Amino acid sequence: MNKRQNPFANVADAPVFTPKPRKEIPVERETVERLSEQNNFPSRQAKPPSAPRRKPRIHRTGRNQQLNAKATPETVQRFYKAADERSVPLGELLRLALDALDREGSSPASHDKAVDS
Repeated sequence: MNKRQNPFANVADAPVFTPKPRKEIPVERETVERLSEQNNFPSRQAKPPSAPRRKPRIHRTGRNQQLNAKATPETVQRFYKAADERSVPLGELLRLALDALDREGSSPASHDKAVDS
């Protein structure tokens, strides 16, 4: 069998190479900011909140089912305002609203006729 040649057999110590130290060139912060704006680089700074956050609503009511619905911002504001005025959780306000609809006893068909008249 043939043995492989070791290319490093004659080398006693491997040469040590050290990189040259890099020159530190100070760059002004304004220059960096100007270049980033010109080239559309995104900022890593946190954006200020666009709308004030509502105070968290924490009520221990035993409700554990979630109901999601799409609504306009005005409707959502009305809903939260009504809950705040009555000092009730959102689920309780929904129950009160459904109870009021049941008491009224009108069906959507009869409501549409009243609107058309």
